[in-house]
Amino acid sequence: MAVVLGYDESPGAVHALRVALEVATAFGEPLVLVFGAAPPGGMGEEYRTHQQAVREAGRTALEHAVAAADDAGVPTTVEVLDEKPDQALLDAASRHGARFIVVGSWGESPVRGALLGSTPHKLLHLSPIPVLCVPMRD
Repeated sequence: MAVVLGYDESPGAVHALRVALEVATAFGEPLVLVFGAAPPGGMGEEYRTHQQAVREAGRTALEHAVAAADDAGVPTTVEVLDEKPDQALLDAASRHGARFIVVGSWGESPVRGALLGSTPHKLLHLSPIPVLCVPMRD
């Protein structure tokens, strides 16, 4: 089993990383760090350039999370997937037999999340495994 964390280096994700490390340590599980880098529609050079930039940003963000996990003694796996974040997390959780999916929430209202489709909101409705949604602290 594993703990899967959606990580993009946003303030909510940084806080969720701390909680995910606590959970992974408590259960003696590895941490799977996931960045969903869904490419925009379209083709051509702009598409490839944008896709490369998003993937590189994801790799950089995940390197910081790996360093924090190393400091905590938690083994990690890193995945940068060309999927929307919710689908990337669901797929990673399935492949790794995840115990939980952990995501940060930065204070969107429930109505905004329902209308615009926030990742935590989607996961709470679609995930077949528990989702730990970590609220942002002041």
